[in-house]
Amino acid sequence: MKKAISLGVAAAMAATLLAGCGTAASSAAASSETASTADSTTAESTAASEAAPSEAHEINTTDPEYYKWTQWIFLQLYKHGLAYKKEMNVNWCTGCKCVLANEEVVNGVCERCGSEVVHRVKSQWMLKITAYADKLIDGLDGLDYIERVSTQQKNWIGRSHGAEVNFGTTAGDTLTVYTTRCDTLFGATYMVISPEHALLKAWLEKGIIKNADAVKAYQAEAARKSDFERSELNKEKTGVQLDGVMGINPVNETEIPIFISDYVLSTYGTGAIMAVPAHDTRDWEFAKKFGLPIIEVVKGNTPSNLDEAAFTDVATGTLVNSGFLNGLSVVDAKKKMITWLEENGKGRDKVNYKLRDWVFSRQRYWGEPIPMVHCDKCGWQPLPESSLPLTLPDITDFEPGPDGESPLARHKDWVKTTCPCCGGPATRETDTMPQWAGSSWYFLRYMDPHCKDAIASKEALEYWSPVDWYNGGMEHTTLHLLYSRFWHLFLHDIGVIPAPEPYQKRTSHGMILGENGEKMSKSRGNVVNPDDIIDEIGADAFRVYEMFMGAFDQAIPWSTQSAKGCRRFLDRVWRLQENVTPDEGYSEKLNALMHETIKKVSLDYEAMKYNTAIAQMMTLVNEMVSAGSVTRGELKTLLLLLNPVAPHITEEMWENQGFGGTMTYQKWPTWDEDALVKSEIEIAVQVCGKVRGRVMIPADMTKERAETELQQLPEIQKILAGKTVTKVIFVPGRLVNFIAK
Repeated sequence: MKKAISLGVAAAMAATLLAGCGTAASSAAASSETASTADSTTAESTAASEAAPSEAHEINTTDPEYYKWTQWIFLQLYKHGLAYKKEMNVNWCTGCKCVLANEEVVNGVCERCGSEVVHRVKSQWMLKITAYADKLIDGLDGLDYIERVSTQQKNWIGRSHGAEVNFGTTAGDTLTVYTTRCDTLFGATYMVISPEHALLKAWLEKGIIKNADAVKAYQAEAARKSDFERSELNKEKTGVQLDGVMGINPVNETEIPIFISDYVLSTYGTGAIMAVPAHDTRDWEFAKKFGLPIIEVVKGNTPSNLDEAAFTDVATGTLVNSGFLNGLSVVDAKKKMITWLEENGKGRDKVNYKLRDWVFSRQRYWGEPIPMVHCDKCGWQPLPESSLPLTLPDITDFEPGPDGESPLARHKDWVKTTCPCCGGPATRETDTMPQWAGSSWYFLRYMDPHCKDAIASKEALEYWSPVDWYNGGMEHTTLHLLYSRFWHLFLHDIGVIPAPEPYQKRTSHGMILGENGEKMSKSRGNVVNPDDIIDEIGADAFRVYEMFMGAFDQAIPWSTQSAKGCRRFLDRVWRLQENVTPDEGYSEKLNALMHETIKKVSLDYEAMKYNTAIAQMMTLVNEMVSAGSVTRGELKTLLLLLNPVAPHITEEMWENQGFGGTMTYQKWPTWDEDALVKSEIEIAVQVCGKVRGRVMIPADMTKERAETELQQLPEIQKILAGKTVTKVIFVPGRLVNFIAK
């Protein structure tokens, strides 16, 4: 018997399917959206676990016995140099009054509360997820992830291959830029640095910048914008040229102006760029606004007019106006330029990433306490593992302080402690962990929730991991999935768990929209209350409609009328009991359709194509009703196929018919490929292109036979009465069209 563990929003569905196929299933029927939610699961296997068979596989991420191990993982990250504290420019939610990771800022606002996000400088605990950037990309190879999930992971990490180039300045400094297009260096006509760049601060302090007031005013304006606002491609290009310092292009020693502009971020690359306006739209727009030179350095197969737009189709092409690169292809020019830069001490080959280290501190009460203390003598020190869990104090005031400090900072009795290193006075860290901490490893605890000595026993981890199938929302692709893969890879590297990747298969579900086609929300007044729907049409009809309403990975508007249609379908299934014959097999008329339905439903369930599986069963039920009766064998198979999406009605009918046992433990139906070949099929009969009727014919009828034999059938002779056939058009398996006078 194969073991399986499935996680995610649709896990209850997956577990039922697996059990129906005779597979032991352990599933997490809860989403991992927040770490402060009690998640639970059931296991039908007595796989290695310290829990007694009667104990539920249930976890609560807010339980100190659970978050003891979350804190333990943090300590391992700290001991391996992957957790550190740093003063930095962070995203600050004006509503939650706490710091957010880059991944939690969506379109310039907090993904949780929707409030504006601004920048602040704060001292924060960081996790060095960037150290795992390559592993997070390369580890996707060999996993069964849908393409858009893998693509989003890769795009968020943003690995690119390019070069670091050292530009000189007239102030005597070196200004380093990162570029993926070092072949276009001869076309760099200006430079742009971020308003936060360290060199800019130094030049201002030295009095090199003559227009310091204008520069400082622009810096203040940029500080009020989020990274999203600053990097929007379609926003108006703004900037200030530095008066008093110029850049020096290393390939031709040409002096070029330096601007500050908010579209360059200090957190990506080096915080400085070289601008090639001939071949980059944003650079071209900037150059046009400020009257800067535009020099073509890559010529394509089609002519370009640089007065009207940048020529950006430069993945291929030939270098021009580029000195020693002239005549080379783009690929060869990149290689030659990197060689030249390294030989002349002007730069080097470089791999860069968009991914930034994970901001791990939150100024909230609800969160795992960070198990670190600060001593004036010893600095930051980790708590001994034996002292875990470090629990939260009981308080009644949960609002962050006006200066953005955690509410824990006000509780001095809890804050004051002793240094675990020297025994002197020390203070606890008052920030807590983010909601993603406990949810980054919860699936491991499901495997052995009562283990006292480790996150899970070695035997349980070896038996259950990795998770066979994780289904969740696309909104978790750059949050939960990225973070949990990072923690899992780290735990594997230090020998705690056997599998490098947490999830072997990753799929995604869509979103149920309101009847008006918009995302459900109280403010829009389009929320559908499941309790009301269940009261009206029943839980099974509700389940069937959720699976039937559309493709599982698409966003689909809710339709109460269509939901009622699923109730009518189940009513028809229920009434089949009125005409059951004692035969245990399939009738000749329905035999082929029965095997066809078994095959389609089985394969569609596995592929998460629940809507087409249900549509096939609806077709089968229609044929059963038309037949006037149904054999016990046919009804038994239908109930087994329908059970995963309508468990209550099918279990009741199973008992009514005396089929014996509980449906969950029955063997899944199998199909016979030979039986799928129908001896007869129904085709349309047309006269001059208009359908006049339908007729049953042999499934293997050839065109030659059709032209001579079909006109002899009584039902067709009736249709053609009084007409002279001049031509017969036969489409095998579909129709016959008689051209007649």
